[in-house]
Amino acid sequence: MMHTWFEGKIRYEKTAENGMNKKVTEPYLVDALSFTEAEARLIEEMTPFIQGEYTVSDIKRANYREVFPSDAEEADRWFKCKLMFITLDEKSGAEKKTATHYLVQASNFREAVKRLDECMKGTIVDYEIASITETAIMDVYSYDAEADSDPEFEDYDYEKLSAAARVCHNLGITDKSLGGKGIGTSPINVLDCRYGFGSGLKLIRQLIHKGVLKRTNDAIVVVDKPLESFDWYIKQDGSDGK
Repeated sequence: MMHTWFEGKIRYEKTAENGMNKKVTEPYLVDALSFTEAEARLIEEMTPFIQGEYTVSDIKRANYREVFPSDAEEADRWFKCKLMFITLDEKSGAEKKTATHYLVQASNFREAVKRLDECMKGTIVDYEIASITETAIMDVYSYDAEADSDPEFEDYDYEKLSAAARVCHNLGITDKSLGGKGIGTSPINVLDCRYGFGSGLKLIRQLIHKGVLKRTNDAIVVVDKPLESFDWYIKQDGSDGK
């Protein structure tokens, strides 16, 4: 399974060892298919662990080919590993090196090298380790590979899903570069407030499965199709007539 990694920073007030509160900014890595989903997933993952206000900022793509976590209890650091894969040019016979980055969880530099070699066993192409550097990443949140078979995509509440579809249509932001309305965090926040924390992202995923929304390389976009055209859609009793 291919992963798309995003790094985002969480700024919040943390209690230091001396009992004093101080503002800290910590980077986290998350597996998502768009910047919007990356921000929403960071919020979903971090909210249970942070008291008080916090902000998510500086979300950017991270160029890791793979991430290798560790089950070792003492492995509490993340190391960025740059590997050079060595191939031969078929025409000239010249040696060619291609740089690829991996993220490895380990307790120290030596363990990072060991863990990397273990994970790269069976690699057909020759490689050499160009560099290994410790990062400031606090934790990594990968995508659940079994999400597509999760009950959340089987047991639909169509009244709730219809309401979520209206929220996305109403709060989507028109963006010419996307060719339609892009979904930011506003709809997710509204749905979280209405149906409980974590509901927003779940409903967004369900709407993607149902074809109301679609993923692009960098965003989640509203599909240009009337809601009434979906056979499961339930119209709202009210003034909007939808």
